[in-house]
Amino acid sequence: MTDTLTKLFGSETRVRLLRLFLFNPRQSISLAEAAVRAQVKASEARQEINLFMRLGLIERHPRRSPSRYGLAEDSPYIEALQNLLLNAPTRAAEMPALLRSVGTLKLIVVAGIFVGQWDDALDLLIVGDRIKERALLKKIKMLEAEVGKDVKFTSMSTADFFYRLNLSDRLLRDVFDYPHRIVLDRLDIGLK
Repeated sequence: MTDTLTKLFGSETRVRLLRLFLFNPRQSISLAEAAVRAQVKASEARQEINLFMRLGLIERHPRRSPSRYGLAEDSPYIEALQNLLLNAPTRAAEMPALLRSVGTLKLIVVAGIFVGQWDDALDLLIVGDRIKERALLKKIKMLEAEVGKDVKFTSMSTADFFYRLNLSDRLLRDVFDYPHRIVLDRLDIGLK
């Protein structure tokens, strides 16, 4: 899907920056911050932001130094672009392959943005052993750049997961009682 959108919009940078602004509509973002969050070069970000301003998709927030930009709420194309670029649910199926190098994964549950719920407490639950935190954070940052929104996640060991599950931990209840999808289940927990 990302390759198709890249071809349609002309560049990966454009798709990433569009998602960043479209899926964070109430945020005011500087040029440097946009480049870091979308993981693109500052010069490319500047070029794309200037294009978005000419098209009326974003606007400069005056009296701010450095200049900050935000979504132009009066643009007639915002909702259509949000619907077109929302591919977070399709990213859910790719999660096991994306995260396999961070440790011995036992369970991956996607919720929140990955099932179309934007305001949930958690987007991604990762259960495994010998999880490398730095590698996991790097993968999450890469995922955030592609999705265009901060991903709320937690990781825990298998033992910690079963302990919390037996206690009916609120975090786990919030994941399993609301819309979610199990994309990897080597624990055979039997939840759907």
